[in-house]
Amino acid sequence: MACHFCDSLHDVELIEEGQTAYCNTCGSTLYANQPQSLERAFAFGLTGVLFLIGMLFLPFITMEAEGNNITISAGETVIRLWLTGGPIIALAVAIFIFILPFFQLASLIYLCLPLLSGRAFPGMVPVTKLMQGLQSWVMVEVFFLGTLVSLLKLVKLADITLGLGFWSMVGLMLSLAAAVGGIDKLELWDRIEVAYRRKKTSDVSVEGGVEC
Repeated sequence: MACHFCDSLHDVELIEEGQTAYCNTCGSTLYANQPQSLERAFAFGLTGVLFLIGMLFLPFITMEAEGNNITISAGETVIRLWLTGGPIIALAVAIFIFILPFFQLASLIYLCLPLLSGRAFPGMVPVTKLMQGLQSWVMVEVFFLGTLVSLLKLVKLADITLGLGFWSMVGLMLSLAAAVGGIDKLELWDRIEVAYRRKKTSDVSVEGGVEC
């Protein structure tokens, strides 16, 4: 593989769990075999799905002004945007904040669950490509920053109370970062290749037994 910083070429060698391979020329990190990477990625992925559900349905913020009290969830925000003439914004929020993060987390869980026992599920290669391709399109952090800016303006007009939905969004953002960053890309591809080789060897052995 080539170093991402200086383009020096290196032979990819197996490393023990917890070790990291560095470039011989510039010293930058090439790849790593992080300890318990699959377990942590699976745990954070599952936690992220729970936080996503909480963000959708739990009260996001409560606004109180002049005796009026309004409580809204993030899911209701999308519906209200759609009904008040903002279908494009509503669709963008639904896709980039809810749908794509769900697919990314679901893909990660689908990959980690069988790999924990060294097995291979059908379609793991396209699922891995999908998961890695979605990273640039998941924009929970953008939604979080936009929410903070909006809250700074609303706090001058009404009393704002942050609900469990808001803190679920914070948890989702942290879980996404921990889940995706918890396992090295090269390590993931290596584990998938080993699982497929093991499955192929097992299938050949079963066929050979039937023939005998």
